[in-house]
Amino acid sequence: MAIDVEKAKARLAAIRSELENLSSVSAEMRAPVELDQNSVGRLSRMDAMQQQAMAQATERKRAHDLVRIEMAERRIAEDEYGYCEECGDEIPDGRLAIDPMAERCVGCASA
Repeated sequence: MAIDVEKAKARLAAIRSELENLSSVSAEMRAPVELDQNSVGRLSRMDAMQQQAMAQATERKRAHDLVRIEMAERRIAEDEYGYCEECGDEIPDGRLAIDPMAERCVGCASA
């Protein structure tokens, strides 16, 4: 079974573009929460701080996924894409369709 590398490259590029777009859109939500209690009540400020924390956590996940995309692109360049980094077996197309950045087969990932 041959892996469609061009299709994988296109999916990785699309995911990268989407992550970068989401990152720029959510930048305001990650900004520090103002301490002006005259314009924002204490509970509203607490809600804003919670939303900020969730936005920051989401941004960390996006940054991690961008690193995983870079690693997948490196594996493509080195003709290593689609092979498990643990056991060396081919990663099934179904797994790569769900997660094109997958580094391990299902067996090794769940071990």
